[in-house]
Formats: sequence, structure tokens, C-alpha cells
Amino acid sequence: MERNEVLLVDKNDNAIGSMEKLVAHEQGHLHRAFSVFIFNEKDELLLQQRADEKYHGAGLWTNTCCSHPQMNEIVLEGAKKRLQFEMGIDCDLEWVYSFIYKEKVENNLIEHEYDHVFKGYSNEKPMPNLNEVKDYKWMSISDISSDVTQNPAHYTVWFKKALPELVKRMKK
Repeated sequence: MERNEVLLVDKNDNAIGSMEKLVAHEQGHLHRAFSVFIFNEKDELLLQQRADEKYHGAGLWTNTCCSHPQMNEIVLEGAKKRLQFEMGIDCDLEWVYSFIYKEKVENNLIEHEYDHVFKGYSNEKPMPNLNEVKDYKWMSISDISSDVTQNPAHYTVWFKKALPELVKRMKK
């Protein structure tokens, strides 16, 4: 399930083409993405540590799973499939919000994404795909927030941007 292309979008999330994933990240083109946050019955968030082989964000902690939907793929369906592929979890997902961000990351790459944020609930034991995930852990939001403040370099840029707004929206 390797995703070699990303869907380029405008600032209103209208598809305008596709591009090889690495090229889009080298050139900083805006493209569609999703970030999935899975909580358990204790309201702990399932974090994953990205595999060391990833070309960016390698070894960093992040949300439960994230990727890019493919051409003609409904974002929600892509998120569900990727959650199963990366973490071995199948559960209902709910769209929470979307946001655009643009940040330079390691290896002279640029993350410029229209990111759709989904949440879900599961008590399943993750079965991580070791090509994608180095490790995982369940943590409370307060413990995550403290650790992100103390160790921001241990987390992906999109996770640090998405989490505060997700938490705010979940309290409503």
C-alpha cells in the first residue's frame, strides 16, 4: 500500500492534479493529507513512533496514523484503510476539522498540506506494520502536552499543529 503520488489541491481543497510524493515535498506543493487520532476507553491517545526508514519524520512520535488519500479516493475511506495498514486497527472514524500548514522539515523537504483530521475510539491492541511504525504507546493528553512542551523535537510538525485544535474541539 505504498502511496507514491499525492493529490495536489488549492486552498479550498479542490483537486488540481497529482505529483510524485517526494517531488511534492521537495518543492512544497500544497497537497491533501489526513491525520488519524485514536483514543481508548481511558481517553488515552494512541501514538506511533515513525519507522527509522521514513524519508522524513523518521523515529519521531506522531498521531496514530497519517498519510495521503489517492486520486478518486474518499478521504475518510483512505484514512480507514491506512489505519488498518499501519496499526492493524479497524474502527469508525469521525471528521473533526481540516487545516493548512506549511513547514520546512528535515532533508530539505517542505510539508505543505491540507490536512483532514479524524478521530476514533478503539481498545484493540495495535498490530503495527513494522515498515511504517517503530513503536507505539497510549498516553493521556495532559502527559502528551507536557512532553511536547519539554521535548518538541521528538514529535512531528503536523502532530504539534493538529493536537491543540483537536483537543479544543473535543471539549465542546
